[in-house]
Amino acid sequence: MTLISSVLHNPKQKREVKRFIKFGIVGAFGAAVDFSILNALIFWAGFSSPGGKILANVVSTSVAIISNFIWNRLWTFPESRARKKRTQLVQFTLVNLVGLIINTGIFFVADHYIFEPVVSTNMAIQLAKASAIGIVLFWNFGANRIWTYRGL
Repeated sequence: MTLISSVLHNPKQKREVKRFIKFGIVGAFGAAVDFSILNALIFWAGFSSPGGKILANVVSTSVAIISNFIWNRLWTFPESRARKKRTQLVQFTLVNLVGLIINTGIFFVADHYIFEPVVSTNMAIQLAKASAIGIVLFWNFGANRIWTYRGL
C-alpha cells in the first residue's frame, strides 16, 4: 500500500491532511496580506533600506499572523472556539513570533545575499518573501498543531 493510499484510508490521517490544506489556504490568504503590506511599505512608504525592509517585513508578517489566527480559529480548527480565545491567541502568537524570527532571517539573507545580486530589487524582494513564507509554513503548522491546537 502506498503512502497516499494509506493516508486516504485512515480517517485520522485524512482529517490531518484536510487541516493542513485548510491551513495552507489560510496561509495563502495571509501571504497575500503579507505581500501587499510589505510591498506598500517598501515601494510606496519608502522602507527601502536594509533596515527598512526588515521593519516592513516585521509589520507585514505581524498583520498576516493576526489574519491567520482569526481564520484558523474560524475555519481550520473550528472546534478550537470552545477554548479560551486569549490563551489560544497567546500560544498562536508565541509560535508565530518564533516563525517571525525565522521568516525575517530568511527574508534578509535571501533578499540581500541570494536574490538581490542576480535579479532586480523588486523581484529579489518577492522571491525572498516567498522563500521565507514557504519555509516557515511548516514550522507554524507543526508547532501550532502540537501546542495551540493540541488534542483537536
